[in-house]
Amino acid sequence: MQPLNRRIDDWHGRRAWLVGASSGIGAALAAELLQAGATVALSARRAERLQSLAARHASGRAIVAPFDILDRDAWGERYREICTQAGAIDLVIFCAADYHPERSWEISAEGAAHTLAVNLGSVYTGLATVLPDMLARGSGGIAIIASVAGYVGLPNASVYGPSKAALINLAELLYTDLHPRGLDVYLINPGFVQTELTAKNAFTMPALQTPQDAARAIVRGLVAGQFEIHFPKRFTLLVKLMRWLPYRLRFALFTHFLKPT
Repeated sequence: MQPLNRRIDDWHGRRAWLVGASSGIGAALAAELLQAGATVALSARRAERLQSLAARHASGRAIVAPFDILDRDAWGERYREICTQAGAIDLVIFCAADYHPERSWEISAEGAAHTLAVNLGSVYTGLATVLPDMLARGSGGIAIIASVAGYVGLPNASVYGPSKAALINLAELLYTDLHPRGLDVYLINPGFVQTELTAKNAFTMPALQTPQDAARAIVRGLVAGQFEIHFPKRFTLLVKLMRWLPYRLRFALFTHFLKPT
């Protein structure tokens, strides 16, 4: 079967904009793409981390472009600056995320609004920024990092999980809209990855990976032209299977696996 997206045979000459590149999966993925030969624009709020990441890859292909993704006006400013330095962007990777482990009775209106703005709202702002140029060219790619937390309603992911479920839905409809017009769309659903965000969890995380493991899996999926890139499969396939279980059994299983440590 043919892949749903075009394969990437060579990263040299390709220009990626990685939003959320200062830590975790984003930083590891930026390093992988730079090592593979891509030009990568690095964006996040923490400029010093981006500078440090760029300094470790002295190829001159790292563009440091810090900004606050919740500042809607800043998106356009940064995008124009990046295009001035690198030219047209071939791939935008939305990696920024906010997460607070919380049960439903612990939700605050302010906290929920912030998580949804970071995880979901910022992606819409980014799409509105980059899609006009991509559609005019008839080429480009959009990669959205969601999560297996979007597959099913996991305890402790009271806001994070629904935001990732929305991203899964968004990626699916983007593919339907954009692929016929020459654009590639990638949905990335990691399992548990060892990051600053997951360090907040007080439960055992099955099949926990390093950010480097996650980055390599993502690059393999991009190269292969996959639409959904999910990993590690020994965990993600199990969660996919659980979506088909009766609710009574599904709830019992997740209650068992996500016990506090």
